[in-house]
Amino acid sequence: MKTINRRSAIALGVTAAAVTPLFTLAAAAKVKKYGPKEEKEIAPGVRVVEVGTGNSDIPAYKSISIVDVVFQPGAAAPAMVMDNDMVCTIAAGEFTIKKADKQFKLKEGDMYTCSKGKTEAAANTSKVVGIHRIAVLIPA
Repeated sequence: MKTINRRSAIALGVTAAAVTPLFTLAAAAKVKKYGPKEEKEIAPGVRVVEVGTGNSDIPAYKSISIVDVVFQPGAAAPAMVMDNDMVCTIAAGEFTIKKADKQFKLKEGDMYTCSKGKTEAAANTSKVVGIHRIAVLIPA
């Protein structure tokens, strides 16, 4: 077995520190079954549930907030201007997303991004409760 020198120990420590938040995020990725009345309603049949917030190592962002947007079957969120950059994952259901310049369909496991200042609308086109898990990037 090789001995570990100081550089190897530092590299191992930095790697472990960098990977730890990823394991935390993966654990949080388990999707809860939400009821139709949980948290804040933003449109008929559409609710926002705050999952958690953490610090960001990305220089342009001070923190990342994870929220689930829960859509009842057939529910839609009207076109809204995005307040922040976001990374969205479809955790359950199927959706049609409308942006200013395009429209596309997504199913469970698909991802897409939203840019600050851009307009977007979403509709749950499935017969199940649909969930957008969103990582909201909070600027530094």
